[in-house]
Amino acid sequence: MSAIVLDQVDPQKRRLLVVASSVVGAGAVAAVAVPLITSMKPSARAVAAGASVPVNLSAIEPGQQLTVEFRGAPHWIIRRTPEMIAQLGKNDALLADPKSESSKQPAYTKNAARALKDEWFVVKGVCTHLGCSPTYRKELGAADLGADWPGGFFCPCHQSKFDLAGRVFKGMPAPLNLAVPQYMFADDKTLIIGEDGKGA
Repeated sequence: MSAIVLDQVDPQKRRLLVVASSVVGAGAVAAVAVPLITSMKPSARAVAAGASVPVNLSAIEPGQQLTVEFRGAPHWIIRRTPEMIAQLGKNDALLADPKSESSKQPAYTKNAARALKDEWFVVKGVCTHLGCSPTYRKELGAADLGADWPGGFFCPCHQSKFDLAGRVFKGMPAPLNLAVPQYMFADDKTLIIGEDGKGA
């Protein structure tokens, strides 16, 4: 009887069964592999925490500040006016580290403006004392900051003052200038925080 069954086996049905079971097996492997591989990728939050941040500069008016998050901290982009830029050279006598010799910043921003382009200032918005976030106080001679206030940043936590290049004033609790991150200009309208343009 088994010889009769063997003689009646349909080769087309056998191929169909082999193909069908191969397809089902491949689907099962994919169903297991896809979640496993996906679980190995970093989360969107982890990618965002370390990924570079492109910033459209076209809507920022002269004197205006834009805040973006990069690596879990606020970063400021300020479009300085010609008057603000001119004031930077007059602040040296007030500053603890006017040449930014001990401050964290890329080599290509070690200049009086601490910037690739004087008009655009990019800085981490965290006080170097205890990590508070200073406020942007661009007005000259603000009544609460003194008649000699040249404009800059004021930390309300412990009263540290910084000029419009993020350089700390003498005698302040903050030991260092505000940190300048790596950044570059992709074009005239796009700044990328977190990528090193090496001065380009």
